[in-house]
Amino acid sequence: MSKHVICRCEEIRLDEIQQALDAGARTVNDVKRQTRAGMGLCQGIYCVSEIARMIAHTHDQNNSPVASMTARPPVRVVTLAALAGLAGTGDSVS
Repeated sequence: MSKHVICRCEEIRLDEIQQALDAGARTVNDVKRQTRAGMGLCQGIYCVSEIARMIAHTHDQNNSPVASMTARPPVRVVTLAALAGLAGTGDSVS
């Protein structure tokens, strides 16, 4: 098992990414769905380029670009205490 972490936010290791690729993942979105890589707070800023390189190498796409993952708007972290404070007030979290 590799201890080399590719996605710091979700703590996804190199071997987990490689397993997804070996299982048929051919795009960054495929890897994201199978491993959660790129779904952390940074939204893939640090890991997507490495995942794309791994895809290109594994599937012999070194001469063609690998599409990046679908962008999602950033999520705001909400503490459980804040959510508990809203319980029963009729307010919604926005």
